Amino acid sequence: MLSDSFASTAPSARRRGVLALLAASPLAPALAQFRVEVTGVGLRQLPIALPAFRGEDGAVQKISRIVQADLERSGQFRSVDAAGVALDEGSMPDMAQWRQRTADALVAGSIQRLADGRYDVRFRLWDVVKAQDLGGQGFVVVQADLRLVAHRIADYVYEKLTGERGIFSTRIAYVTKNGGRYVLWVADADGENAQSALTSAEPIISPAWSPNGAQLAYVSFESRKPVVYVHDIASGQRRLVANFRGSNSAPAWSPDGSRLAVTLSRDGLSQLYIISAQGGEPRRLMQSSGIDTEPVFAPDGQSLYFVSDRGGAPQIYKVGLQGGNAQRVTFSGNYNISPAISPDGQWLAYIGRVGGAFKLHVMELASGNVTVLSDTTDDESPSFAPNSRLLMFATRQGGREALMTTTLDGQVKARLAGQTGDIREPAWGPFQKY
Repeated sequence: MLSDSFASTAPSARRRGVLALLAASPLAPALAQFRVEVTGVGLRQLPIALPAFRGEDGAVQKISRIVQADLERSGQFRSVDAAGVALDEGSMPDMAQWRQRTADALVAGSIQRLADGRYDVRFRLWDVVKAQDLGGQGFVVVQADLRLVAHRIADYVYEKLTGERGIFSTRIAYVTKNGGRYVLWVADADGENAQSALTSAEPIISPAWSPNGAQLAYVSFESRKPVVYVHDIASGQRRLVANFRGSNSAPAWSPDGSRLAVTLSRDGLSQLYIISAQGGEPRRLMQSSGIDTEPVFAPDGQSLYFVSDRGGAPQIYKVGLQGGNAQRVTFSGNYNISPAISPDGQWLAYIGRVGGAFKLHVMELASGNVTVLSDTTDDESPSFAPNSRLLMFATRQGGREALMTTTLDGQVKARLAGQTGDIREPAWGPFQKY
């Protein structure tokens, strides 16, 4: 029996990462892509019409369809049939016609290839109910940036109609295993446009985005033991941060990006330490007679949530950054791991064992109310969108490992199904600056 393990019976990737406690290249384009499958109906969804953009039939990217998929995946919008209608950003739409089609909002635009090979993309948004022009934007981009433009259009629409910032132009990271080959990928928030950041014959686990979105911390086993690296996304360069005696794992960034919380077994059992993001000598957070692991910073940077078996079974606890007594947070069930805190500080997501199944849970921290979000049985690695409105997690569905997103009420889910390899260890990046 492994002495420094929470559950030797738990086979999934993140739980294998917990078990692992016990014991560089520039980005390259991916060959496989994802498809998005949205299921479920939210309680309140705004009906929106998105006619095909003028000129997009001849373009390599169907801008209107990408925008539509983004908005549907958010759980906030329901698409209205716009077939047979030709509009662009300069049109004066017949609002009565769109009201008759039950639309509350309308987006129309165009895409035109310029003489230099770039593309001119424009759009406009209307509030159909108020017959009000809500503005628009224009972009001139190379072909490779057309998907990014579509995501930015979706961000604009989402923010104008909900009052909250959209997350569609953000990025995600995840790991695939195909045979004996592990790849760390960076992709758009919808899973498309994946690029490889690192390929290894040994496992890669626990990717974590820096607050500015420029770096990923992760654990690599390439030296035949778990070691923590920080990897620059743009250059592909990386630095070794933690390679102490024993296991080095579970990196988590502080909100200001200056430090990492890590799990080290240098002094015996796995314990929590704080270390500079540049490396150096770590500071042990507290003394514990149990296994402490999987730390994550609270958004205010003043405390950590983590997993510990100090009470006899793995549960989630909270402790101040100066150490001291830890406060237990989860009480439902006897096996709860993989904490994730929403950027707004209101929600705790985690994986809890229900019978023999591992399911995604979300807790409202103010009330302590817990909801089981998934209908799958092998969930792992929850990660919040930067606007705190969606969760991404890895799971097994239909016999295949896949990435899923879900709204916080569990009503609207989207599957991002990879073509090859097992998909695991997802991490949602921060808002992009542009």
